[in-house]
Amino acid sequence: MMEATLSSKGQATIPKAVRERLQIGAGDRFKFFFHPDGVILLPRIPTKRLKDSVPKLNRPISGREIDEAIGVGATQRFRRKK
Repeated sequence: MMEATLSSKGQATIPKAVRERLQIGAGDRFKFFFHPDGVILLPRIPTKRLKDSVPKLNRPISGREIDEAIGVGATQRFRRKK
């Protein structure tokens, strides 16, 4: 586990290993979400980095298909392992 210290000006330095893992740098923006177990920090991912991250299909995808895929992915990601 890595830690950071909050300065008197309310600033914290994100450890180098974390910045490298998240591929973030100066000027990148973040969102904070409160969770019962703590706070979740989400960096905003530039759309340039998302290009070609999903395979292309030979047909258009409907909004309903996109919503269903997001729901399945979120459920699998946050399901607790027993």
